[in-house]
Amino acid sequence: MPSLPNSKLRLASAQINPIVGDIKGNVAKVLEAVLDAKSEGANLVLFPEMVVTGYPVEDLALRPAFRRASIDATKSLATELLAKGCGEILVCVGFLDDDGRPLNSIALIYGGEIKAKYVKRHLPNYGVFDEFRNFAAGLGTLVVRFRGVDIGVAICEDIWRDEGPMHELASRKPGLVLVPNGSPYERSKDDLRFELVKKRALQIGAPILYTNMFGGQDDLVFDGDSMLVDESGSLVARSPQFQRDLLVVDLPVREGGATPDLVISESGPSISSAIEPRIASSLTDTEEIWSALVLGLRDYIEKNGFKSVVLGLSGGIDSAVVATIAVDALGKDRVFGVSLPSKYSSSHSKSDAAELAKNLGINFRTIEIEPVVEGYLKATTLQGLAEENVQARVRGSLLMGLSNQEGHLVLATGNKSELAVGYSTLYGDAVGGYAPIKDVFKVDVWRLAKWRNLKATTMGEIAPIPESSITKEPSAELRPGQKDSDSIPDYKILDEILELYIDKGGDASAIIDAGHEKSLVERIIQLVDRAEYKRRQYPPGPKVTPIAFGKDRRLPMTSRWREGN
Repeated sequence: MPSLPNSKLRLASAQINPIVGDIKGNVAKVLEAVLDAKSEGANLVLFPEMVVTGYPVEDLALRPAFRRASIDATKSLATELLAKGCGEILVCVGFLDDDGRPLNSIALIYGGEIKAKYVKRHLPNYGVFDEFRNFAAGLGTLVVRFRGVDIGVAICEDIWRDEGPMHELASRKPGLVLVPNGSPYERSKDDLRFELVKKRALQIGAPILYTNMFGGQDDLVFDGDSMLVDESGSLVARSPQFQRDLLVVDLPVREGGATPDLVISESGPSISSAIEPRIASSLTDTEEIWSALVLGLRDYIEKNGFKSVVLGLSGGIDSAVVATIAVDALGKDRVFGVSLPSKYSSSHSKSDAAELAKNLGINFRTIEIEPVVEGYLKATTLQGLAEENVQARVRGSLLMGLSNQEGHLVLATGNKSELAVGYSTLYGDAVGGYAPIKDVFKVDVWRLAKWRNLKATTMGEIAPIPESSITKEPSAELRPGQKDSDSIPDYKILDEILELYIDKGGDASAIIDAGHEKSLVERIIQLVDRAEYKRRQYPPGPKVTPIAFGKDRRLPMTSRWREGN
C-alpha cells in the first residue's frame, strides 16, 4: 500500500518497554513517545496493552489502590498531553480500569480528556496463558470516528477468535482497526502473528495496526514485532524485534462506512508529504532465541536493581553460553565467573573455563572445593550419589556466599533437557536467582554457541566459546570418567522425545509411533513426571518455547498416574 498525498491519517505505533508497577515511569515513556510522534507529524499513536501499569500485573490487579493509581495516572496523562501541545493527536493507551473488579482497558485520549474506553475483560488472578481459556470475552465493540475515519478497537486475544469482537467489527465495517498487544515471545510466533493479523484484516476488510510491547518481565520476554497490515492482507510496515521503536506510516483509508459510537472529529487536513513505510528485516530462529535470552536477562537485572551477576564456570557448554549471554546483556564488567574444580575436574575443563573468561574479558577466580568437600564427608558417611551431590552443593553454597558478600545475582546454568528429567542437584547447580537457558533444550544450547561464535568471527572478533566446550562429551565430572550418557540417552534422542512429550503434548504411544523405542520412552516420561518437585524449586528464566516449565506446564508433585495403568 503506497503512501499517498491525500492520506487522511499518519499513524504511529509506539513499541516501548514498560515496567510493571512503575506507573509514573511508564506514563513518562508514553509522553516521550507521543512527543516523538508529534515531531513526525503523527495524528494517532497506539501503545501496547496495559502500558500504563506494565504487563502482566498478576495479583497486583486485585489491589484497589493499584487500580486507582492506574486510572489517576491515565487521567493525568490526558491533561499533560494537552499541556505539551499534543491535544490534537488521538493517543490510545492500555491501562487498568476498575468497576469493582480489574478491567483490561484502552483509553482513547484527545483534547486533554479520555474520550472513550474499550474494555476487553476482567483481570482476576490468573496466569497470562490461562486468560483466554478461563474468562469471558470483552464487552461489545468500540468504533470511533476520527478525522472522518471510523476506527475500531480490539485488545490482544480478541483477534485470536473468529467470533466475538472480530465478527462484530466485520459487520460494522470500520476503515481501520487498532489492536494493542502484550504478546510474549516464543519461537516462530512472529510468523504466526502476521498470519493472524492478515486473516483478521481480510475478515474485517480494513487495515489493522498491531502494536506489541517489548522487554523482559520475570519469565516472559516481549519481542515487539509491531506491524501494519492493509485490508488485502499485505504487510505495509513492521517494527524490529526486541527493541524500542516508533513506527510511523501514512495510511490512505476510506472515510465513513460505519455507525460510530462516538465522533471525535469529522474531518482533518490531508497529509502533504508522504513517509515511506519501512519493514524491519527478519531475524533467524537462532538469532531470535539469543536476542530473547539477552533481553530477558538484561531486563530482569535492570528492572530489579541488581548490579552484577556471578556464575560457576565448569568449562562445559551450558555455563559458557550463559556467561556469553550475560556479557551481551550487561557488559563484561558486570559478569563474574568462578571456577570451582574438584579432584575429579579434568585439566581441559579448568583450562576451558579460564579461556572462556579471557575471551569474554570478565572477572575470573578459582576456588578449589576439595577441602570443603572433605569437611562435609568427615562429618557424616556419604557414598555414591549422595557423595557426588556434596560437590554440587558445595559449589552452590560458595556461589551464594559470594552473592551475599559481593552483591551479585547468581545465575543458574541448567538447560531444559536437564530440568525435564531431573538431572540437577537441589541446592547445588540448581541454586540461583535467574536461569537464562532453563527453557532451551541441550541441542539448541549447542546451536546457540556455534551461532554466537560465528557471529563474533564474522565481525572480526574473538569467538568467545572455546571449541572444546562445544565438541567434548558432556559430563558433570562428579566421579571418575563420568558422562551424562551414563544416566540419560544421547541428547539428540532425548530432546526429540522431550519435545514430543512436553512441547507438543504427545503421550507415550504417539512418541513410540514417531520411531522411538518403547522402554526408553516410558523411562523418560517417568523421569519427567517424577522431577516436578525439582522444577518447582528452580529459579525463573525466560520463556522461549511454546511450553515452558512453571509458566505453561505444571504436573502434580504427588501422583501415581502412569500411562497404561
